[in-house]
Order: sequence, then structure tokens, then C-alpha cells
Amino acid sequence: MKWIAFLLVAVAMVAGIVVSAAPTNGPASEDAAAPIYGITIPPGYRDWRLISVAHEAGNLNDLRAILGNDVAIKAYREGTLPFPDGTIIARLAWSYVPSEENNKVFGRAQSFVPGSAADWYLQLMVKDSKKYAATGGWGFAQFDKDGKPADEAKHKTCYPCHEPAKASDFVFTHYAP
Repeated sequence: MKWIAFLLVAVAMVAGIVVSAAPTNGPASEDAAAPIYGITIPPGYRDWRLISVAHEAGNLNDLRAILGNDVAIKAYREGTLPFPDGTIIARLAWSYVPSEENNKVFGRAQSFVPGSAADWYLQLMVKDSKKYAATGGWGFAQFDKDGKPADEAKHKTCYPCHEPAKASDFVFTHYAP
């Protein structure tokens, strides 16, 4: 039982570090619009509420914080599916590295903290059921760590990746209250 409590505290600490460690906002100009969907980085997205945190292994091998605007948070809390228009979900990703400082305290290697921003630092899902009807009502965007949008080929992979999550309105992340 102590390990479960410790793990929950460690995850919460990592989430706090992750959310506070990265730059505040990327560019939000028209020239930074993602191809296909035309989405720009929303001003103030780093101040949105936390939906969940995750560690992705395999080829991604990153730590991520999933944030939502007020519309997203309300829908998550109320269990609203499909998500209403105006929902925006942001996924921020960092590499993760061992924390020598923390591991000294714990007496063994067990602590990981955010490292540098992942190359695919910011991904966005924007709900507009009319504008993005062909992709389940969602527009997608991916920006690298310097705020530049990924290329069109990368954006063409977004919707097919989310199709298996159709039952949850194409959203993978569950709310962590």
C-alpha cells in the first residue's frame, strides 16, 4: 500500500515538474498554422488544467502532460461524449531522464524527471464538428519544440491513428480526477 501511495505522489511530482519546466507558449501567428487543419498554437494553453499524465514507451519513450481548455475540462468532468465543439486538448511531451539527485535520496535508481522537449513537443486536438466533419469532428496539429508545425505528411497520420478510439470520440486520454 505504501508503494502505491509513493507511486501516486511521484507521478504527481513529475506532472508538476513537467508542466512547469517547459517554455510558456509557442508562437500563435498565422504563419505557424498546421497544414491541413490550419490550427495555430492557442495563447495561454500552458495555463490550462491538467487532464492526465502519461509515460509512453517504445519508439516514443516520453513523458507527457495532457491539458484541456475549460470546455474540455467540463466535458471530461461531466462525462460528455461526444466532446462539444470548442474542446481543445493539448499534449506536451518531454524525454525523460534519471534524476541522480532524487535517486540519492531514495537510495536507488527509481526516479525520472523531464529532460528536453521531445521533437514532437506539442500536439493539439480541436473539436469543430462542421469544419472537421471528415475527421470525426476533430482537427489535429503537431508542433515541434521550436513552435514550428510538422509537415503535411505527419499531419495525415493523425486521424488514422485516432480512428481506433472512435468509441471515446477519437480521444485516447481518460480524465484523472
